[in-house]
Amino acid sequence: MRATPGSLAVFHASGPDDLVSTFVGADDHVHLAATLSRPNALGNALARQFRGRRSLTVSTTAVHSSAHALTIAGAVRKVVTGFLGDTYPTPRPNPLYRAVADGEPFEVEMWSLLTYTQRLMAAATGQPWATTGSRIAESDLSAARTEHVARVTHPDGTEVTLLSPLRPDWTLVHGACADRRGNVVLAAPVGEGAWAAYAARHGVLASVERVVDEHDAVLPPDHVMVPGHLVRGICEAPYGAHPQSLRSAGIGGVEGYLDDYHHLTEIVEACRTEEGRQAWFDRWVHVEGHEQYLEQLRVDGAPARIAPSAPPAAAATVGPGVVEPGPPSSASTQEQLTVLAARAVVALVEERGYDTLLAGIGTSHVAAWLARRMLQERGRRVAVAAELGFLDMDPVDGDVFLFSQRHASRSAMLGGVAEVLGGAVAANPRCLGVLSAAEIDRTGTINTSQLPDGRWITGSGGANDIASTTDCLVVAPASRRRYVDRVAHRTSPGDRVRDVVSQFGWFRRDDAGQDFTLTTWLAPPDAPPDLDPRGALRGLTTWPGDGARATAEKPVTSSELRILRSLDPEGHYR
Repeated sequence: MRATPGSLAVFHASGPDDLVSTFVGADDHVHLAATLSRPNALGNALARQFRGRRSLTVSTTAVHSSAHALTIAGAVRKVVTGFLGDTYPTPRPNPLYRAVADGEPFEVEMWSLLTYTQRLMAAATGQPWATTGSRIAESDLSAARTEHVARVTHPDGTEVTLLSPLRPDWTLVHGACADRRGNVVLAAPVGEGAWAAYAARHGVLASVERVVDEHDAVLPPDHVMVPGHLVRGICEAPYGAHPQSLRSAGIGGVEGYLDDYHHLTEIVEACRTEEGRQAWFDRWVHVEGHEQYLEQLRVDGAPARIAPSAPPAAAATVGPGVVEPGPPSSASTQEQLTVLAARAVVALVEERGYDTLLAGIGTSHVAAWLARRMLQERGRRVAVAAELGFLDMDPVDGDVFLFSQRHASRSAMLGGVAEVLGGAVAANPRCLGVLSAAEIDRTGTINTSQLPDGRWITGSGGANDIASTTDCLVVAPASRRRYVDRVAHRTSPGDRVRDVVSQFGWFRRDDAGQDFTLTTWLAPPDAPPDLDPRGALRGLTTWPGDGARATAEKPVTSSELRILRSLDPEGHYR
């Protein structure tokens, strides 16, 4: 029987399925909390419980990896999110969502990451509206066409964008541990943090690696992020975030674990075909509860653990298949793109005085990492941030995933979306956003959402928020389908995009109203020998210009290649 809200007693469930069946109703709005440790065991229980009913409303910052289970199960009527696709080994579309703009396999409401979080914050703090500096109202994101976004005129004459609160019925959380009163420990980086817990109408349903007996250990209050009075039900679920990672800071005797890259890659491959995704679902989700999932995980091999008190330097020894890069050979076209982008970032940091690089996921974040190393060699420090809560990160060689817990161990500070996209980006005039694009047009407007033929790409993530509030450099391989006269879908505004880097050179402009001008030139490795700047512009873009002002870039150096290949020895971005 479904429990009703109102009691302060915490229900101790036997497992995720017991917790879901006790509390969640068929037509409920369920929020999957987006820390780095997503509630995947609870999500799988939702998929089992509501398979074929297409009734749930689900909100979560991003639908990827194990969250595909809810789609394959046919459990969802509507999704409120900022990203639909995959993030590992590289960000990419997922065939499940090819027609999502047409309402298949569910209705979708697309937001940017910060506006999404700001809506949760408004609900959590009892506010009727949130204000935002993100220009979602000027985008083609579907959220902009709802009653949840309003534009008003401030008494000083400026336009202000308002966002309605996001208030789910239930918020599902996976934590490192909890006490029997329901106080839940979450270890940073925390993504959206605890805002969704406070925002939920009925309360929180939490799974944890371990429920701690208070006679054995007292939870440190500075690590309790979800207070027990919000928690209606709780259960133990070891590896409850798998295949995502969990960081525990050693609290409650819980060992953290790393992202399971093998499993994440398996999901991506399985989703390519109907037969593959159904086989994956039957093996990992359509099972007799979380215990059978764990048994299957034991057969495959559990993911690597994180030593709770390992010094930062130790992280560099545990990379996923780290190999020696060997002597550099000539650069590939993708490597040249990354190096040219990193050079441009270095020049802009020195020219304009940026102190922070916001690394957007994709080739852009590898370019930002490379630029950081190059600046370090010049004796200049610049902080690299990532939207889920990494601040001043020192990425580990060999682990190219932007949100790896290995990088968390080597960050100067760990926070969440609000601290990064709000404090380090929107409120920081010395931040440079380094972004990727599926399409970019002459105005700098970015499309990462929908192709001209209607196929879905991925969505905004934090890109709209970044491009709305800070100077941006876009890293994108040039083609006439990518460097277009007008994007098919406006994901992010373009007036703060001042620089664009392709595989053959750097485009610049001083003001938003200007066209981009090709200012540097280096023939791509795969180009015909007679290709010149004019030919590249005409053949690989729809943009105006003849490249007459372009100065020669020096060839990619062995030093640049050595650093890049040490960052990405497996070649995911090369």
